[in-house]
Amino acid sequence: MKVAVIDYGMGNLHSVLKSVEAVNEHGAEIFLSRDPEAIVRADKVVFPGQGAMPDCMRELHACGLAEAVRETTRTKPFFGICVGAQLLFDHSEEGDTPGLGIFPGEVVRFRDGLTDAEGERLKVPHMGWNRVFQTRPHPLFAGIDDGERFYFVHSYHFAPGDPALTLAESEYPGRFSCIVGRGNIFATQFHTEKSHRAGLQMMKNFLAWDGSV
Repeated sequence: MKVAVIDYGMGNLHSVLKSVEAVNEHGAEIFLSRDPEAIVRADKVVFPGQGAMPDCMRELHACGLAEAVRETTRTKPFFGICVGAQLLFDHSEEGDTPGLGIFPGEVVRFRDGLTDAEGERLKVPHMGWNRVFQTRPHPLFAGIDDGERFYFVHSYHFAPGDPALTLAESEYPGRFSCIVGRGNIFATQFHTEKSHRAGLQMMKNFLAWDGSV
């Protein structure tokens, strides 16, 4: 089995690669690549991202990888992480940026003036550990408790055009979609590679996943 981690110069590429390698129990070939043909030939694909969405989208096009991403989302198990998940949507408020249009919906900024239940102001970006509440079953949740904590760093979040895309939510302070998926695609707003045991378990589940739900 070949697992491609897409290298378009954005994101914690080597941290993501190491996290996938750490749970590789079946001798999969795991590699970084910016070669569209190699990515399309892979059996599974991981699409990381970190930074501003306009920069990520620009680099994706500059590397000639946008169509390779679209092709792999149609044909094989696909895991998007952070901005790599946001890029799947139609559009982002960040820089008024068109996305890849794989999922209907927007990526929107947390509004200013958010406060918690005690009235304390919440900072944007949302940064640190937060609980993730599963909204429907999925094979990648195996061995992960509902309400498990994952590591977030983001100012923008998914607003799916189809509520059925949401697989899990977090709170800041209201509920927002933090895992989306459909068919062979699974994508998280949080960083699995920074989420210790739970993040590694989710990636381990991905390596064992055949793309069906």
